Amino acid sequence: MSATEEEAISFLRPTIVPRIVRAAASPKAVEFDLSRSALIVVDMQNDFLHPEGWFPAKGIDAGPLLGAVPVVERLTNLLRRLEVPVIWLNWGIRPDCANIPHGVMERGTAYGSKPPGYGDMSSNGRGRILVKGDWGSQTLDQLTVGNEDLTIYKHRLSGFWDSELDSVLRKKGITTLLFAGVNIDRCVFSTLQDASFLGYDCIMVEDACATSSPDFVVQAVKYLMHMLYGVCTTYENILQATGAEQ
Repeated sequence: MSATEEEAISFLRPTIVPRIVRAAASPKAVEFDLSRSALIVVDMQNDFLHPEGWFPAKGIDAGPLLGAVPVVERLTNLLRRLEVPVIWLNWGIRPDCANIPHGVMERGTAYGSKPPGYGDMSSNGRGRILVKGDWGSQTLDQLTVGNEDLTIYKHRLSGFWDSELDSVLRKKGITTLLFAGVNIDRCVFSTLQDASFLGYDCIMVEDACATSSPDFVVQAVKYLMHMLYGVCTTYENILQATGAEQ
């Protein structure tokens, strides 16, 4: 090997072998490459789902949200076995709330919501609400976070706003994103919309998503998915498409 070759800087990337699957979906079936896909799991954390979390303390019924937990667990286990990256996208704000706009802060404590709000000490004594590193920002214990999984924290409804999510995905060569989590009409859909705007192909795993909002809101989200943003599918459809065991 010549001195010139020894001193070369390599801009080469690892070759990615395609693993193409076709899954039943609506409005049409979808083909995607598992080797260029990742699962984004949104806000499956204590402050929204745990009986002692912030949402229940405000009087929000977490029951509808908890319905997604077993499906998310099955979905993450499946995709982990298939070596599809799993990314947990949780609210995790600065303790001083220095980068959260006034209007966002107001929506956390006003408009019918009861204090405390963002960054305040929770009424259960388990730390500050949605603060990164505190109990409320941690993923629910009933869900398995694998050693190979990534956790990315956000401080807006969309996980792409002012975070490292896009950079992480692009380094991995990801072009297709599957979405799960809560609330389907808020942080899940906001993140999915931004993903679409950034050029990612989007698949919503609808039975792995949930919301405390009325059903007509869910139907509106699905309508917009079909019209503009991608496709909706289910855990069972993905299971069958990959040929993996339950």
